[in-house]
Amino acid sequence: MKKAAFGGFLTLIIALLLSALPLTSRAQCTMCKTQVEASRQEKDGYDTTGLNKGILYLMTIPYVLIGTVGFFWYRHSQQQKKKATVQA
Repeated sequence: MKKAAFGGFLTLIIALLLSALPLTSRAQCTMCKTQVEASRQEKDGYDTTGLNKGILYLMTIPYVLIGTVGFFWYRHSQQQKKKATVQA
Protein backbone atom coordinates (compact mmCIF):
# COMPACT_ATOMS: atom_id res chain seq x y z
CA MET A 1 0.00 0.00 0.00
CA LYS A 2 2.82 2.39 0.87
CA LYS A 3 4.57 1.68 -2.47
CA ALA A 4 1.44 2.59 -4.42
CA ALA A 5 0.99 5.82 -2.45
CA PHE A 6 4.65 6.73 -2.93
CA GLY A 7 4.40 5.96 -6.66
CA GLY A 8 1.36 8.23 -7.00
CA PHE A 9 3.07 10.98 -5.03
CA LEU A 10 6.21 10.67 -7.15
CA THR A 11 4.16 10.78 -10.35
CA LEU A 12 2.40 13.91 -9.12
CA ILE A 13 5.70 15.63 -8.30
CA ILE A 14 7.19 14.74 -11.70
CA ALA A 15 4.05 15.97 -13.49
CA LEU A 16 4.18 19.28 -11.62
CA LEU A 17 7.85 19.76 -12.42
CA LEU A 18 7.34 18.95 -16.08
CA SER A 19 4.40 21.34 -16.32
CA ALA A 20 6.58 24.16 -14.99
CA LEU A 21 9.37 23.61 -17.52
CA PRO A 22 7.70 25.31 -20.51
CA LEU A 23 7.36 28.50 -18.51
CA THR A 24 11.12 28.93 -18.34
CA SER A 25 12.07 27.64 -21.79
CA ARG A 26 12.66 29.77 -24.87
CA ALA A 27 10.88 29.15 -28.18
CA GLN A 28 13.91 29.85 -30.34
CA CYS A 29 17.03 27.92 -31.21
CA THR A 30 20.42 29.41 -30.48
CA MET A 31 21.05 30.60 -34.04
CA CYS A 32 17.62 32.22 -34.30
CA LYS A 33 18.05 33.94 -30.96
CA THR A 34 21.45 35.29 -32.00
CA GLN A 35 20.03 36.58 -35.27
CA VAL A 36 17.15 38.36 -33.52
CA GLU A 37 19.47 39.96 -30.98
CA ALA A 38 21.80 41.14 -33.75
CA SER A 39 18.93 42.61 -35.75
CA ARG A 40 17.60 44.44 -32.69
CA GLN A 41 20.94 46.16 -32.20
CA GLU A 42 21.15 47.29 -35.82
CA LYS A 43 18.82 50.03 -36.98
CA ASP A 44 18.58 48.64 -40.52
CA GLY A 45 18.02 45.00 -39.50
CA TYR A 46 15.45 42.89 -41.25
CA ASP A 47 11.92 42.33 -39.96
CA THR A 48 11.80 39.46 -37.45
CA THR A 49 8.07 39.33 -36.76
CA GLY A 50 7.58 36.08 -38.67
CA LEU A 51 10.46 34.23 -37.02
CA ASN A 52 8.41 32.45 -34.35
CA LYS A 53 5.73 31.54 -36.89
CA GLY A 54 8.42 30.03 -39.10
CA ILE A 55 9.78 28.01 -36.19
CA LEU A 56 6.30 26.71 -35.39
CA TYR A 57 5.75 25.86 -39.05
CA LEU A 58 8.97 23.86 -39.18
CA MET A 59 8.04 22.13 -35.92
CA THR A 60 4.59 21.01 -37.10
CA ILE A 61 5.73 19.22 -40.26
CA PRO A 62 7.16 16.14 -38.47
CA TYR A 63 4.02 15.84 -36.33
CA VAL A 64 1.78 15.97 -39.40
CA LEU A 65 3.88 13.32 -41.13
CA ILE A 66 3.87 11.03 -38.09
CA GLY A 67 0.12 11.55 -37.66
CA THR A 68 -0.51 10.66 -41.31
CA VAL A 69 1.53 7.47 -41.04
CA GLY A 70 -0.26 6.59 -37.81
CA PHE A 71 -3.67 7.16 -39.41
CA PHE A 72 -2.92 4.91 -42.37
CA TRP A 73 -1.41 2.29 -40.08
CA TYR A 74 -4.53 2.34 -37.89
CA ARG A 75 -6.81 2.13 -40.92
CA HIS A 76 -4.81 -0.79 -42.33
CA SER A 77 -4.97 -2.66 -39.01
CA GLN A 78 -8.74 -2.14 -38.85
CA GLN A 79 -9.11 -3.56 -42.36
CA GLN A 80 -7.02 -6.58 -41.37
CA LYS A 81 -9.27 -7.16 -38.35
CA LYS A 82 -12.38 -7.02 -40.55
CA LYS A 83 -10.85 -9.55 -42.98
CA ALA A 84 -9.97 -11.86 -40.10
CA THR A 85 -13.49 -11.60 -38.68
CA VAL A 86 -15.15 -12.32 -42.05
CA GLN A 87 -12.88 -15.34 -42.75
CA ALA A 88 -13.46 -16.85 -39.29
